[in-house]
Amino acid sequence: MPSQQLSHRHLLKYVAAQFAPWAQLDAIIVPNGRPPAYLDQAIEAAKRLGAHLLLLCSLRANVEHAASRAARAGVEVVALDIGKVPDNIIPRFATDQLLRHSRFHRNVDTSRKRNLGLLIAALAGWKRILFFDDDILLPEVDNLRAAAGLLEKSSVVGLANAGMPDNSVVCHALRAIGAAQDTFIGGGAMVVGESAFGSFFPNIYNEDWFFLLDGRRLRPSAVTGTALQYDYDPFRDPRRARGEELGDTLAEGVYGLLDNGYGLVDADDAYWTEFLGERRRIISTTIGQVAASRIEPGQKRRMIAALKASIGRSHLIRPELCVQYMQAWQADTVLWRRLISKAIRRESLGLDDALVTLGIDHLVHRGVESGITLSEKLRSDEFRPFARAAPAPVASPERDRIRLLTGPGRQARSSARSR
Repeated sequence: MPSQQLSHRHLLKYVAAQFAPWAQLDAIIVPNGRPPAYLDQAIEAAKRLGAHLLLLCSLRANVEHAASRAARAGVEVVALDIGKVPDNIIPRFATDQLLRHSRFHRNVDTSRKRNLGLLIAALAGWKRILFFDDDILLPEVDNLRAAAGLLEKSSVVGLANAGMPDNSVVCHALRAIGAAQDTFIGGGAMVVGESAFGSFFPNIYNEDWFFLLDGRRLRPSAVTGTALQYDYDPFRDPRRARGEELGDTLAEGVYGLLDNGYGLVDADDAYWTEFLGERRRIISTTIGQVAASRIEPGQKRRMIAALKASIGRSHLIRPELCVQYMQAWQADTVLWRRLISKAIRRESLGLDDALVTLGIDHLVHRGVESGITLSEKLRSDEFRPFARAAPAPVASPERDRIRLLTGPGRQARSSARSR
């Protein structure tokens, strides 16, 4: 049966940027968690490309300062404090419920930000968007035009990472002992076409690898151009390794199947039993090779501590959990696809109307004192599914969210305003 592979490169189509057709990006979406200075690459790209800039802020980001920095540069920006966005904007995913009270739960909001970006994009009528992390450098902005042009034949196009390899702790360690460990495309610099809006980002490590799947197989995906990931030390804190292990196991297991011509239907209990044993063997062998290497002693200690954290967490992963997670993920994919398909089938609203429809227009920062300006038509109840009063309990937020996007009629939307 398939095992963990050092490279998944053959699953992607590689196109040199100079040979790619160009197309216009509608928006750049940044899950912003760092101070405003880290946004300069995104701001410059949005300005040069004439694209909307959507900043979804938390952690060390300051939503007002972020919006002001972009506005001063002449960029059309919308910034939101993700902590103030109502929880029921995004469906309650079964994958979250499965892990919520376990050691595998991740208190990270990157996936929620990206999913919100997808929902806004679908409602606004955007066709080509860029997900761009605030720790990425762009040597050549025109690579984004090339990536957008390749969406004619691919659903997703990633920029090749020529900076710090964006790998898990385990894969970084494999590279350090001389293995030919490769990288893959990721959400840090990923151009996404409307045909892929029906994928979502689960709250798990390697969430972008899951986004590339349509529920059964890999979406047509390509690589072009170059992006640079900032340097970081993957071995600095063993907690990083623990937090990655389930997601890395699941993603490497799934892509190991795809590498060898199998499908997700083959990811059964027997497969995960074998895969988990092989992964633990790889980690254990890597620990021994690191210990015997000439790596600087301090770094060696950190690497071994991180790898021990990985294998310790791995021993808590059971084959049945892997099966349950994949089943939950497929159910979530159906839920999300239904939501997005209803949003796309609407007449394109434009950005301002999309924000009003989601009931988050009052949270917008644009970097100017006047803030968001909308017509009286947009302020009417017809376009406001959320009331500003305290929300009343409802039986199914997910079902209400899908219904308010397309009917059964606009008059029915007022019943959902208490959400």
